[in-house]
Amino acid sequence: MILEARNICKSYGSLEVLKNVTIECHKGRIYGLIGANGAGKTTLFRILLGLIKQNSGSIAIDSEGIKPIGGIVEKPALYGYLSAYGNLKVFAQIQRLKLTKELFNESMHQVGLSPERKDAVKNYSLGMKQRLGLAIALLNNPDCIVLDEPFSGLDPMGISALHALIKKLSRENQITIIISSHIVSELADLCDMLYVLYDGEIIKSGSAARLLKENVTTFKISGKNLEMSEVLKNADAVFMNKSVLVSPKDSTISEVLQRLIEEGVEVTSCIPQTDLKALFGREGV
Repeated sequence: MILEARNICKSYGSLEVLKNVTIECHKGRIYGLIGANGAGKTTLFRILLGLIKQNSGSIAIDSEGIKPIGGIVEKPALYGYLSAYGNLKVFAQIQRLKLTKELFNESMHQVGLSPERKDAVKNYSLGMKQRLGLAIALLNNPDCIVLDEPFSGLDPMGISALHALIKKLSRENQITIIISSHIVSELADLCDMLYVLYDGEIIKSGSAARLLKENVTTFKISGKNLEMSEVLKNADAVFMNKSVLVSPKDSTISEVLQRLIEEGVEVTSCIPQTDLKALFGREGV
């Protein structure tokens, strides 16, 4: 086990933000922390990074490295008027690390950025800023990194590119990665394990695939001639532009798809939709 946070509690006056939160993370795996805005995700990450102190509970990181854990909280704290090199140099100095040309080039290539670019970081896209922030987090080779809502504001291509980068870092560098999000779909095919945080408490944990599968009640079907289907009309389906939402009650989704094919409907995709109320085990989420 590379990181263990046990029975973490954090309060601000009478406001309990975290209540006996425990997470356990192993080397080279990707963990998701899913929760609505205000659930306590950022507070937990700040505690893990040592930016604030918990009221009670313990944190253990099994690392002999110079920097056991790194990360990005809320958004990359970059100096917009500096270049990528200037930013990495500042943060390397803070971490008592000499930024050689070789290290700079290696850091940039590691996150898919060109070391040749000389202009100010304020000109970078949000996705490029996220990558540069990740390069800074990876200085001094931490064994674990935490990423707080890293996909926020990115377009679908940016999300896909960052997904691929995170998987590559985990697989090739054996870095433990903990990612927070309030959007289930962003973590569904990325994480090995999920922790569900609700109102400051971990209410569910386990295999990401299992948790999401157990809480799927609706499917989004896309295709041609959907509006002509009698099967869908009799299933109380919700029609949208070139797609439909279906919640099978008396049959499985496989049976619904088979009937659609028999009707001559050309199905192009069927995407499971996780029920957040079921996942969080609470009403009103």
